[in-house]
Amino acid sequence: MRTLLNRHDKIPFPENDQIHFMQQALLEGRKGLGLTSPNPPVGAIIVDDNGEILGRGFHSKAGTAHAEVKAINDVIEKFGPDRLRGTNLFVTLEPCSTQGKTPPCCEAIIRSGIRRVFAAIDDPNPDHAGAAAAILNEKGVSVTTGILEEDAKYLIRFFQKRIETGKPWVIAKTAMTLDGHTTLPPERGQWISGLESRDDVQHLRRQCDAILVGGETVRTDDPMLTLRGKYAEGREQPERIVVTAVKDLPLRAKIFNDKHAHRTHVYHAQKLESILDDLGRRGICSVLMESGGSLFSHAIGRKLIDEVVFYMAPIIGGGPNTVMPVSGIMADLEDLSVEMIGRDIRVTARVVK
Repeated sequence: MRTLLNRHDKIPFPENDQIHFMQQALLEGRKGLGLTSPNPPVGAIIVDDNGEILGRGFHSKAGTAHAEVKAINDVIEKFGPDRLRGTNLFVTLEPCSTQGKTPPCCEAIIRSGIRRVFAAIDDPNPDHAGAAAAILNEKGVSVTTGILEEDAKYLIRFFQKRIETGKPWVIAKTAMTLDGHTTLPPERGQWISGLESRDDVQHLRRQCDAILVGGETVRTDDPMLTLRGKYAEGREQPERIVVTAVKDLPLRAKIFNDKHAHRTHVYHAQKLESILDDLGRRGICSVLMESGGSLFSHAIGRKLIDEVVFYMAPIIGGGPNTVMPVSGIMADLEDLSVEMIGRDIRVTARVVK
């Protein structure tokens, strides 16, 4: 934790309180997941010295007000501008210090009379990292950074990957039996996972900018690859990316004929690395790969997957397809999380590179 204090100033909150308030800011930031690309999701709250939360805000769309400005406006609408004097801003990412589609948040903070800023992490862009602390401190605002850093980095992992590498963050999702089968015998129907898991996939899709499948998935399953119901509210449908080695995709497939057909893009006979580069150039920060085992094995072997989400059903055995049909490919996982989703087990982990 790093602090730039001004003369005669002091931090009004012990470390446990700082953590609590940053958790509240992170909750705000998570509301923007899937809505902000190519910007990061950011949350902010404003607190007085007695610990009362006066205002909240989160970034909801690129080109609109940032989380800090929304929190400031929230306080103004409820209490008037004078209530901001001497308050404390908790924000999940260092405030922006340069003009973009919106004015820099540092200016709004200085004008508001906020006295202290608590930021979880610095901007991952090396051209901007740490600039806000110097600007704010020069204008009499104390700055503390480094509160719940790992949680804040996880919140912006899609944005950070693209900033640092030019490629989107890739999540590979699949449903399987306990022994690794990804299909069932025809008489058992299509679905391995339960209703709760399929609803959870909608939540996961909502966070991502694009859904990527192989051509065989389109030919065999004719998927819609859309957000539905409440998960489609307040955002555009994800881009639909099809990777295929041959051109015999069925022209009657749903993804070529529904009202979102303009968001379907086919990459023919191109390396997955170059496809991800192109998606990054187009401003896509996150890709949900819902492919079969062959494409999954290729991507994991080329170290192109950042995170896996497996829905494991309480079934043994199944059809001929498996999650890893190619022998000799291995990957180590870390930050493992296991949770029951209805009758299924959801395993989430990062891929060690």
